[in-house]
Amino acid sequence: MNENPADVAPELCVLIAAVLGLVNGLFLPRTRQWRVALVCAAGLVAGLVVAAVDATRPDLVVFDAFVVDPITHVTRITVLGATLLVLALAAGPVRDHPRESEHYVLILLSALGAMALGASSDLLVVVAAYLLASIPAYALAGFGKDAHGTEAALKYYLMGAFLGVVMLAGVTLLYGVGRGTAYGTLRAGLAGAPSAAVSAGVVALLAGLLFKAGTVPGQFWVPDVTEGAPPAVAAFVTTVPKIGAFAALLRFGSEALPPGAGGWPALVAVIAAATMTLGNLAAFGQDNVRRLLAYSTVSQAGYLLVPVAMAGRTDLARTALLFYVAAYAVTNLGAFAVVLAAGRDDLAAYTGLLRTSPLLGLSLVVCLLGFVGTPPTAVFVGKVLMFGAALDGRYAWLAAVAALNTVASVFYYLRWIVPLFRRPDGALRPARAASAVAVAAAVFSVALGVGAGVALTP
Repeated sequence: MNENPADVAPELCVLIAAVLGLVNGLFLPRTRQWRVALVCAAGLVAGLVVAAVDATRPDLVVFDAFVVDPITHVTRITVLGATLLVLALAAGPVRDHPRESEHYVLILLSALGAMALGASSDLLVVVAAYLLASIPAYALAGFGKDAHGTEAALKYYLMGAFLGVVMLAGVTLLYGVGRGTAYGTLRAGLAGAPSAAVSAGVVALLAGLLFKAGTVPGQFWVPDVTEGAPPAVAAFVTTVPKIGAFAALLRFGSEALPPGAGGWPALVAVIAAATMTLGNLAAFGQDNVRRLLAYSTVSQAGYLLVPVAMAGRTDLARTALLFYVAAYAVTNLGAFAVVLAAGRDDLAAYTGLLRTSPLLGLSLVVCLLGFVGTPPTAVFVGKVLMFGAALDGRYAWLAAVAALNTVASVFYYLRWIVPLFRRPDGALRPARAASAVAVAAAVFSVALGVGAGVALTP
């Protein structure tokens, strides 16, 4: 065990930037609060640099509850990069807002919670990280203070609070039967514990993490928050907290549970199948692009659960999840950046986008086809790895369900893609910053897919 604070330097960079941003915001006039965005961005960039350096070092355990390994490295880099893009998306819409500084600080604190989720190897730290990732996000969801935003924030908060309590009950039960909260202790203690008690504890613990991941049965907040919250916030809550949640699920399933304990593979596999199917079916009839993207994120969460279900059954599970979660993050942010750049939520309003704004339209096509899993995008590689993990883990039926859902998803993505090629109904002046983020995300999605061989080399 190591107790050197420098080993959590990326997290410290984010925390220090958040504190400095909050303090600066207290004294800056409203027209100069944009400087807080620069402070926060500097902290994220510094965290990225340190995280990249740390990724070259051997694995270690910090403070007996914080693991620095490949899961942590990917979580850190993906969360920091995604949050940096979100700051770029949010800077324009919240400029000169009375609570502009708080907006940036809340984003950083929630991102810090997501980073801690991915690195935690103790149930008590997982709970603390869950709360840190959740509470700032509740405030962000209601930041617009309109009727839809307030309703969405209230639903988000109430579901999170309830499922968080259920999660705490699961932690208590697992602590009682496993004689500890550290993952190593749990793995040894749960081996001889009553299977019914272990299963009940696992199900209760999953309630909170699956809520954060936006999967069945905790997915009800996703469409409402995505539609009611500001677009940049919607992009954030459907991307960054999910990264930490899936990393935490993978670590718990592979490090804390004995093989097959609590019915983990079958339970998570059934949830994965239900999540991807429900998300795709609900997306078919959506005419609001934000709700369409919301249900798209639900279906993508179902695919991401497939390697989680295979944790402990195949070595491909970790590689599949880590690559897929990075691919999903950049693709999802790119799609939301297009929505923010266009400033329109109606599906019909995107008619002719490829003619009025070719780069923005092409970026949207790349992101939507990326969600399907079209080569050479990054999600294509992620889905190939996901199918490989399911087959290697002897869950061929789950791979078949994922394949059918992938084919079905083509139809509702095409409902958005086809009108882009038609004659435009009117002129469109997209926001420059959001357009730049969309183009950058699309380029990075293709680059990550093309360079997957390099990225996946040990």
